[in-house]
Amino acid sequence: MKKIFTQLAAIFVLMLICNVSLAQRLLKGTVTDGNSPIAGASVSIKGGTAGTSTDARGNFTLSVGEASGVVLVKYIGYLTAQIRFTDATTDIGNIVLTSSGSENLEEVIVVGRGIIDIAEDRQTPIAVSTIKLLEIQEKSAGNVEFPEIMKHTPSVYIADQASGFGDAKMFVRGFDQSNTAFLLNGQPINGMEDGNMYWSNWSAMADVANVIQVQRGLGSSKLAISSVGGTVNIITKATELNKGGYARMMTGNDGYAKATIGYNTGMIGKWGVSFMLDGWRADRKFARGTAGAGQNYFVSVGFKPNENHNFNFMIFGAPQWHDQNFSKPLMTRYNETDNQPTSINTPGWDITGIKGNSNYGRYDGEGFSARTNFYHKPVSNLNWDWTINEKSSLSTVLYASVGRGGGTGPLGRGLFHTGYEPYGGGYLSDGSANWAAVAQNNAILADGVSGTSSTGAVLRASVNNHFWYGLVTNYNFDTKKYWTFNVGADIRMYQGDHFQQLVNLIGAKGVLARPASDADGHLVSKTFSTNPWSSLFNNAKEGERVGYDNAEKINYQGVFGQAEFSKDGFTAFIQGSLSNQGYQKINRWNYEAGLTKSEFDNKFGYNIKGGTSYTFDGAHTLFANVGKYSRQPYLDNVFISNTVDFADPSVDNEEIFGLEAGYKFTNSFLRANLNAYYTSWDNRFTDYFSQDYAVGNTEYDDVTFLFTGIGQLHKGIELDFDAKLLPTLNLRGFASIGDWKYDGSSPYRVRDADSFDIIFEDANGQDLTGVRVGNAAQTTAGLGAKYFILPNFSIDADFNYYARLYANVDIEDVIESSLAGSVYQPEELDGFKTVDGGLSYSFKLRDGQSIKFRGNVKNIFNEKYFARADANGYVYGLGTTWNAGLTYSF
Repeated sequence: MKKIFTQLAAIFVLMLICNVSLAQRLLKGTVTDGNSPIAGASVSIKGGTAGTSTDARGNFTLSVGEASGVVLVKYIGYLTAQIRFTDATTDIGNIVLTSSGSENLEEVIVVGRGIIDIAEDRQTPIAVSTIKLLEIQEKSAGNVEFPEIMKHTPSVYIADQASGFGDAKMFVRGFDQSNTAFLLNGQPINGMEDGNMYWSNWSAMADVANVIQVQRGLGSSKLAISSVGGTVNIITKATELNKGGYARMMTGNDGYAKATIGYNTGMIGKWGVSFMLDGWRADRKFARGTAGAGQNYFVSVGFKPNENHNFNFMIFGAPQWHDQNFSKPLMTRYNETDNQPTSINTPGWDITGIKGNSNYGRYDGEGFSARTNFYHKPVSNLNWDWTINEKSSLSTVLYASVGRGGGTGPLGRGLFHTGYEPYGGGYLSDGSANWAAVAQNNAILADGVSGTSSTGAVLRASVNNHFWYGLVTNYNFDTKKYWTFNVGADIRMYQGDHFQQLVNLIGAKGVLARPASDADGHLVSKTFSTNPWSSLFNNAKEGERVGYDNAEKINYQGVFGQAEFSKDGFTAFIQGSLSNQGYQKINRWNYEAGLTKSEFDNKFGYNIKGGTSYTFDGAHTLFANVGKYSRQPYLDNVFISNTVDFADPSVDNEEIFGLEAGYKFTNSFLRANLNAYYTSWDNRFTDYFSQDYAVGNTEYDDVTFLFTGIGQLHKGIELDFDAKLLPTLNLRGFASIGDWKYDGSSPYRVRDADSFDIIFEDANGQDLTGVRVGNAAQTTAGLGAKYFILPNFSIDADFNYYARLYANVDIEDVIESSLAGSVYQPEELDGFKTVDGGLSYSFKLRDGQSIKFRGNVKNIFNEKYFARADANGYVYGLGTTWNAGLTYSF
C-alpha cells in the first residue's frame, strides 16, 4: 500500500507543477443560488467548445477565443442561465440560478422524458435517493462493481464483490435483485425468466450513466414490474449537444488497466453523434483465480427535424469474460496447546485462505479455472419524443437485445465427487483444483466421460442465449389546472435457449451424450471458445450439445395509467396497470420425439397504488403511499425443471402489499428524509439448495427444496440527509433499521440436482414464521464527507457500517427444529465496517481543455468480514483495493 500512495503522490506533485493557464483571455464570475455558492456548476460557451466548472466557492474562470457570445451556466436542480458577453467583458459578476426543484433532472433527461419514471414525474414524494453524474464518474469507474455506487443509500446492501468482476449482488429492503426492478431509460432489464441481474453484462453502465435513482418500496414506475423491494432507474447519456471529447487511462490493484475514449460531434444541423469505446483487463479482482477482460462500447445518434420531434438511437454493450470465486466452507482448526476447536466464524480460516479459490489451479503450466463467465449482450433502443402541443406529449421507445454466452463448470463428477471437505483427489492440499490429476484420470477412460460418471470430469459451458425485444409508449396530458394524466402500453417478446457445450476435455476423448431420442448415446468431442465475441456467432449445434437442451418463449402485454392532482401544497395520485404474461417451454433433450412443446399458459396480473402529500412553509412535506401488486411468477417457477410439464400444484401469482409514510425537509443548506415502510409478500416461490439428503435408504448428494407458498414480512425505518456545512464542506449520512422475517407455512417438494426428479413431497407444509431473512444486513448506517482543500482539489471519505446480517436459511435445519418443537434462526454473522477514500485534482488548459486526476481506495483499513453465507459456505468480503486515473477533456 505504501508504494501505491507514493506513486499517487508523485503523480499529484507533477500535476501541480504542470498547472498553468495558457489562455489569452479569461472571463470570470461567481455562481450562487441567491444565498450560497454552487460548486460544480457547468459553465460553457453556447455553440462553442470552451467549458469549465465552478469551484467550492462558486467561482469560475473561462478561457474564450470568441469576441462575443453567450455563457451557459447549468446545474442539476436549477434552470439554465444564459449571460451575454462582449469583447469588453472580463467579469460577468454574480450569476444567480433559479431552483426548479431539488430533485429536478430536466438537464440530464435528453430523450425519453415521458418513458423514464423518475421521482420528479410525480409530485407526490416517494422514498428515493438520486446519484448524479459527478459521483458516478468519480466513484464507480474502473474495478469498482457498478452497484457499489448505490451502497450509500438506506436499506441497500451489496455483497459478493470479491467473487469476480460483475458478480456483485444487490439487496433493497432485504429483497434480492430478482425482486428489485431495474430500468434502463425506462426499459425493463431484469431477466425475463428469473428476474436476475448479471452485472458483468452491464459493466458499460459506469461509463454511460448520467444519473441513477434508487426508489425504495412502491416507487414511481407506472409499469407492472417486479418492484417488491424497489425500483432502480438508470438514465444513460444520449447524443450530447456540445462538441468535445475525452480520453482516460486507469490503473488499479492486481494488474487492472483500462483505457477509454469518447467524443461528441455536437449538433450539426439536425444531426449529432456521440460515442464511447474502452477496453479493460486484470490479473484478478481480489481473490486468486478471478482474472477478467472485456470491452465497452456506446454509440448514440440524435436527429431533431423540428421543435416538436426528437429521435435518438442508441446501442451499447459490454462483452467480457471473468473467472469466478464462490462461497466456501470453513475448516475446523485446533489450538496447539489444549487441542480444542477454535471458532470457525473468523475470516481467513478457510483452508484456501481469504484470497483462495477452489475453482482455480494450474493446467499445462497456466492458470485454469473451473468457473468462467463469458457473455456479450448488445442492447439497442430507439426513442421518439413528440411534443403534440403545450398540454400533451407522446414518448415511445422500441428496444432489442441479443444475449450470447454462459458459464463454465465441471461435467461428470470425477475426482470432485468427494466434495470440498475433506478435499478429495480433485484438489491439492491448499484447496486449489488438481487439474493434473483430473487429466490423468480422464486419459484412462476408454469410452469418454458420461454426464453422470463418477470416474471422469470435463469442462462444459452452460449456455444461456436469448433474443428480447419490446416497446414502451406513454401519452401525457397536463391540463395546466391542477390535473395531469398518463396512459401507456408495455409490450415484450422473449425467447431463450439453454444447453451445454464442451469447453475443454482435460485429456478425455469426449463426452457420451444421451438425449432421450438417442438411447445408445453418441460421443461428443467438439469444444467451443469462451471468447465473448466468438459466442455471438459460434455455438454448438444440436448434435454437439451435452447435458440438456431446452428453450422457452415469454410474451408480455401490459397497459398502465396514472392521474395526479396538485394544488396549494397538496398532491394526490392514483396509478394502476393490467398485464398478461404467456409462457411456453420447449425441450429437445428429455423426450424421444426429439422436440416437445408445452401449451402456452397465460397468467394475468395487476398493480394499483395511490398516495398523498402536503407541503407547508415551503420546506416541510408529509406523505403516505399504499399499493397492492398481483405479480405473475417467473417462468423458472412455472415448469418442473428440465421438462415441459407445468408444476403441480400450479404456481399462482405472488401477492404484495406495501405501505409507506415519510417526512421531507429541504432548504438551501440541508435536505433530510425520514421514511417508514411495511411490505407483505405472500404466495411466493423460492428454492433452497442442500447437500447429503436421504429418502429412506437412498442418499442424494445435492438437492433443491422447492417452496410454492412462502410469505415474508418486511418493515423498517430509514433516515438520510445531505448538508452543506461550509462552502467547502459537504456532509451526507444515512441509517436504516429493518425487521425482515418469513411469515406462515408452505408446502414443498425436494428435487434431485442430478436427475431433476422429485424425490419427496410434503403437502402439509413447513412453518417458517419468525425465521429471519438472510443475505442482507438489517441494520445499516453511513457517513460521508467531501472537502475542497483548494478550488480544484478535493478529498472525500465514506464510512459504512452493517449489522444484523444473517446467513441464508438452511432449510434442513428449519425442518429439524420444527420437528423438535423449537424455532430455527439462521446464523448471525459478525457486523462489520468499511472506510473508503478518494482524491480529485483538476487543472485547466487553454480553449476549454482540462486534465483531471481521480484516485480511490476501498476498505482502507482492510477490514476482514463475511459478506454473505449460504448452504455451500461463506463469502468473504472485499479487502483493500484501489484505482487511479487521468482524464483529458477537450
